[in-house]
Amino acid sequence: MFTGIVEEIGTVRHVAQTPSGARLEIACERVLERLAVDDSVNVAGACLTVVARDDRGFAVDVVPETLSRTTLGRAVRGTHVNLERAATPTTALGGHLVQGHVDGTVQLRSRHAEGDGAMLTFALPKDLARYVVQKGFVTVDGVSLTIAAVDRDSFAIALIPHSASRTTLGALREGTSANIETDIIGKYVERLLGAR
Repeated sequence: MFTGIVEEIGTVRHVAQTPSGARLEIACERVLERLAVDDSVNVAGACLTVVARDDRGFAVDVVPETLSRTTLGRAVRGTHVNLERAATPTTALGGHLVQGHVDGTVQLRSRHAEGDGAMLTFALPKDLARYVVQKGFVTVDGVSLTIAAVDRDSFAIALIPHSASRTTLGALREGTSANIETDIIGKYVERLLGAR
């Protein structure tokens, strides 16, 4: 489990195709302080397992399901990714409960400056619309965000300057895709009510 509070922006240093998908090697510094082989790590919103590490970064194996469902299938050397280590019992829950189970991708429709921050509007896939509510939570590329507005086929988030400088969302361009994970609580409520 994660909180959606990004600890560091890492850089993909190598991508290799494997029989089971792909192996990504990611350069980073801060997350290495408490990261070992077999640990879970959130990479651009996707929960992955560390399969190797050295003093410059770590490697993860990405299966075809994740490659097709996320933007990681298009990752190349130099791609920047948000990183977060798994939460521990002493981790402050500054964001929200994040699984790292990406629902799909969303495209950035527009970006408008609001003072030092920005309002980002994303296209909203029809199959995810029921889980996106105003003032609720959403995770975009691993970043816990509050939904500022929801329309029939879009949602908007207000990006503060701090988050823009410490995550990849600060450089996200219009027309670019990002990974989305909707709030797990809504999914469980729907499932439980559907069984009645």
